[in-house]
Amino acid sequence: MFYVIKRILATIPVMVVVALFVFCIIRLGPGDPASVIAGDYATAEDIQEIRIKLGLADPIPVQMGKWFVQLASGDLGKSYHSNMQVTKLISQRLEPTLLLAVTTILLTVFVAIPLGTLAAYKAGSWVDKFVMIFSVAGFSIPVFVLGYILVYIFAMELRWLPVQGYRSPFDDGFLLFLKHITMPAVTLSVIYIALISRMTRASVVEVLNEDYVRTARAKGQSEFKILLRHALPNAAVPIVTVLGISIALMIGGVVVTESVYNIPGLGRLVLDAVLSRDYGVIQGLILFFSFIYIFINLLIDLSYTLIDPRIRY
Repeated sequence: MFYVIKRILATIPVMVVVALFVFCIIRLGPGDPASVIAGDYATAEDIQEIRIKLGLADPIPVQMGKWFVQLASGDLGKSYHSNMQVTKLISQRLEPTLLLAVTTILLTVFVAIPLGTLAAYKAGSWVDKFVMIFSVAGFSIPVFVLGYILVYIFAMELRWLPVQGYRSPFDDGFLLFLKHITMPAVTLSVIYIALISRMTRASVVEVLNEDYVRTARAKGQSEFKILLRHALPNAAVPIVTVLGISIALMIGGVVVTESVYNIPGLGRLVLDAVLSRDYGVIQGLILFFSFIYIFINLLIDLSYTLIDPRIRY
């Protein structure tokens, strides 16, 4: 418990540094939200009036101070365009992103770990070579390219799945949700399946050469039982580590995937906010994603004690 409290308290300075970095880097970039709001035919006076109204005409330290006061009270700020609270925008867009991420993680785990384990068991065979080729291909193909390929094959040619959009399983039914989420989840999961299957193979191959595995074989235990009870549990720590990193890195893939398939989630909200230079939304979303990243890392660290009883904090 003390370790958990210590890690939670350690996130506070990390979040402060992230907030400082985000605030400064956004304002160093090109573009002006006031110019975007004012439109192409606005005069310099119109733009300056909008800047004053939004508080962008204040000195940078003053703007930063106001924002940190908001953050201290749990307020992520407002959107410059819709004038809505960032927390409300996040809550409205959270469901599609969350369900896409959960579906992708489940697909990744149920495909990558058995595939990597099989490649390790059949090391040197054509199965192992196929997994290695798939891993290289999975890393090499960009997410948006794979997305457009899947759209062309399964939506335009075969007409099995819809081209784009999102349907909620709570409002539109699970079957319709599954039809709309399948291609985005497959698109997003390929790179993580490639990564985790390769890591699983490497970890399981190492474990299969240990003495206790030879002892289990000498006792006459089946290969399936050896893999399930001896190999995978002892190879789980590096696999879970890579899985946790993959979940955290999934944020970038979500932005591209939601754009390709026109899913109204947080990734699409990030892209829209960047294009419109909506400082309030960009800052709030990056802080939210940073918190999720830190929280996932904490869960991964705590899971080590469940996977390997020898690990203690």
